[in-house]
Amino acid sequence: MVSFKEEKKLLKSDFQFIVGLDEAGRGPLAGPVVAAAVAVKDHTKHAYLSKVFLGIKDSKKLSEAKREIMYQLAIRNPWIDFGIGIISEKIIDRINIFKATKLAMKQALENLIKKNGKSIAIDCLIIDGNFTLDNLKQGSIVQKSIIKADEKVFSCVLAGIVAKVTRDRIMKKYDKKYPHYGFNQHKGYGTLLHREKIEQYGFCRIHRKTFQPIKDAILLNP
Repeated sequence: MVSFKEEKKLLKSDFQFIVGLDEAGRGPLAGPVVAAAVAVKDHTKHAYLSKVFLGIKDSKKLSEAKREIMYQLAIRNPWIDFGIGIISEKIIDRINIFKATKLAMKQALENLIKKNGKSIAIDCLIIDGNFTLDNLKQGSIVQKSIIKADEKVFSCVLAGIVAKVTRDRIMKKYDKKYPHYGFNQHKGYGTLLHREKIEQYGFCRIHRKTFQPIKDAILLNP
């Protein structure tokens, strides 16, 4: 169940500006990995936000329509702020998906700060996963990694939704540019349809060349 339990624990430990981080797009065969950094600007609004985002859950467990509703609620809410990081398939191939995911999270955090200028001083991150971020420009920030935070920690769950909707919109645009592959349907994930299209048409510019079965397609059609 999604709650503010973790945020409240950190507030009791005198942390003031807490940011939740999550990503979308680690597994697909094509397109970027996208991360979002979400902050609740006023923690006295927890009860209010619970009502506004009633039914919120892991982005993977929501329908596309429901994710869009949650996304719209987030971008219009005065007590929610966020930044987005987008790392292309080219960089993913160059540095690997794990490093690219961390880079997207750092970019999302930096963009959150840019939107707020010097008015915020982030002192704690909650990261979905079992890793932390290296060489943050923001200096000394406490980082708390939580496995499956995207299922239970409000700021991380909302970050996952923002990241997922942002990435899906990118893939829908790519569908118009590369209509043969069905990106509008599978968003680049390795579905049976997508694999069949790769076998039929080969790979395109936004396919991740270091991922199977793209590597096989390159060997067959260098």
